[in-house]
Amino acid sequence: MVRAAFIGTGNMGSALVRAACRAMGAGEVVISNRTPEKAEKLACETGCRAAADNREAARAARTVFLCVKPKLIRGVAEEIRDLMPGKIVVSVAAGVEIGDIQTWVGEDVPVLRIMPNTPCAIGKGMTALAGGKTAREEHFAEVERILSATGRVERLDEPLFDAFSAVAGCGPAFIYPYIEALADGGVAAGLPRRAALTYAAQMTLGAAAMVLESGEHPGKLKDDVCSPGGSTIEGVAELERHGLRGAAIDAVLAAWKKNGQLGK
Repeated sequence: MVRAAFIGTGNMGSALVRAACRAMGAGEVVISNRTPEKAEKLACETGCRAAADNREAARAARTVFLCVKPKLIRGVAEEIRDLMPGKIVVSVAAGVEIGDIQTWVGEDVPVLRIMPNTPCAIGKGMTALAGGKTAREEHFAEVERILSATGRVERLDEPLFDAFSAVAGCGPAFIYPYIEALADGGVAAGLPRRAALTYAAQMTLGAAAMVLESGEHPGKLKDDVCSPGGSTIEGVAELERHGLRGAAIDAVLAAWKKNGQLGK
């Protein structure tokens, strides 16, 4: 029996599969997808095994990750319910609460819920982790070990998951257009396209690392770059005039509200 099965190999499922293969070795991972060819392609890429169907994948592993869309998770959970005693179930479905999953897979089965983001695929992700009433410390620890190559994993109360997802889960899609726009500005100023994109992306990576590693407030770090009467404060003023902060807050709140509807 292998350590982890991943049912569903969409964007998020694939990211977790890649990370799990790095953390444990591909031999400890089995995957399945409703389109078998998709699972087989990922298995060839990572070296893990593609199962013929969801039940075969679930039967083969001690921890089963449900990486399907919220509208599909109940059907998948009930499909494998009889195989779940003695295993750990981990849901990735946005908006679907642990209590519902618990009902579908069995009241005695340890159920945990995670909310990862796509940078998990390269070990730079942010994942929230919560557990149900049957989840014990050993279950949390096992899931954390499986996810150890995804980036940061933090335990979080489940009622905060929708807010977490709006920031960390949806956030990459808010940042990518900004990086592209910075690069566009660089091109307008005369930089080659590829160079401008590299500079913008590396700058974003470095700025994020400064926030995490320095412990300083982002406002303080911003002030450190802004010399009196300099070019940086002119650019910051322009961002303020165009409502960058308000747009970012509104984006998070819109995603948060939508998250609350997904499991309904």
